Amino acid sequence: MENLNRTNAGYTEKLPIKVIQYGEGNFLRAFVDYIIDKLNKEANFNAGVAVIQPLAGGMVGMLNEQDGLYNLFLRGIKNGEETEEIHTISCVQDGINPYDDYERYLALAEGEDLEFLISNTTEAGISFDDSDTLEGTPHSSFPAKVTALLYKRFNHFDGAADKGLTIIPCELINHNADTLKKIILQYADLWELGDAFKSWIETSNSFHNTLVDRIVPGYPKDDIDAYQSQLEFKDNLIVSAETFLLWVIEGDEALKAKIPFDQIDDNVLVVEDMQPYRTRKVRILNGAHTTMVPFSLLYGNETVKETVDNEFTGKFVRDAVFNEINPTLDLSEEELNEFAAAVFDRFRNPFIKHLLSSIALNTVSKFKVRVLPSLLAFEQAYNRLPENLTFALACLIRFYKGTWKGKALPIKDDAAVVAFFDEVWKEDNYAAVSQAVLSNLTFWDQDLTKIEGLEERITTALALIEENGVEEAYKKYTV
Repeated sequence: MENLNRTNAGYTEKLPIKVIQYGEGNFLRAFVDYIIDKLNKEANFNAGVAVIQPLAGGMVGMLNEQDGLYNLFLRGIKNGEETEEIHTISCVQDGINPYDDYERYLALAEGEDLEFLISNTTEAGISFDDSDTLEGTPHSSFPAKVTALLYKRFNHFDGAADKGLTIIPCELINHNADTLKKIILQYADLWELGDAFKSWIETSNSFHNTLVDRIVPGYPKDDIDAYQSQLEFKDNLIVSAETFLLWVIEGDEALKAKIPFDQIDDNVLVVEDMQPYRTRKVRILNGAHTTMVPFSLLYGNETVKETVDNEFTGKFVRDAVFNEINPTLDLSEEELNEFAAAVFDRFRNPFIKHLLSSIALNTVSKFKVRVLPSLLAFEQAYNRLPENLTFALACLIRFYKGTWKGKALPIKDDAAVVAFFDEVWKEDNYAAVSQAVLSNLTFWDQDLTKIEGLEERITTALALIEENGVEEAYKKYTV
């Protein structure tokens, strides 16, 4: 089988470099490049991508060996049906390692066609390193690399207002673009690049906060032969991902005019304020995960799919989401229910084995951020406790006892958290455990014993779980 390249695959057309992309990993190739490729093929976007390797070790060499081509396998559940799609992604025109050829990287700043800068350098990527200097290349931090490139572009085009870039970071931090802009301006001050440059950054470049959502397992090494057998050419950069995609970008009509997202049938939203969508994702998707983990592990399930497919545990999680979480959110009921239904399709994806134990990390802090706000908002709105979210909290507390039916539980948390639970569980005094955990300000930033009835309900649930197991306990708890 021949190796994949543009000549043998018939992708000989060269596209102008409109996009600089920091990052060559699985996520960007299965997410951003997939969207750009779709825009090219369906909306005549005509955008080539130059991929920048953000770290000294990376994959642009492999990418260049295949002329930027690779195959994306999308596998999952759509409307209850299993589906698989194969896409050959052809928008990547070049891969550059700035650690090997910094001048070629910097030369991108002079591109007449350049309009966009996109990144995903992990959560730690958008950070300030005061040891970086303008002359000390290649820069260690991603924002320093961006600042140097923008400064080069500013000087090359004599500060032309129409040569600024549209900057769309995809790192998984809130206010990612605002943070990147702040650090760029820090470097401008540190390197003494002048007020004119800072003004150009502020007025001629646009920065757009984003929310991205797609599960990308990446290179399917365990099943590579089965994947490869469906292709005409050998591809060393196959990437697999779920079918679901959500990209929320803060922007205005000007951004919509620059990128014709409305001409492709995909879940890309340009909105004035992305925070409701971020809250929706955190509360529904992440909240469902965190709600189910201790509860489902104590029941005896091992995976997310098992949990939602099981008659008892599946109904528990669905009721928690649709009846207790969704009613506390600000978006329309239709929109929330549609998103939640898509989440459960994702949970059922037979192509992704999502172990509960692998998402049990730091469950206490996750519960505080992802689930507790829904529990408190529900109690405030309806003057009663949400049964399933309250029971899930009791399961969390019981989970941190560390063992269940003689077996160790997969607790992964800070040593201080584990030590606290070891201490409170030394005696099986459910009232004392409930009081100690709920009043722990370090955990919750508030005293949850002040929530009317919560301490008593948790105490009751803990006793029932111990005596009856999760399923029978829940039945008696909700009588």
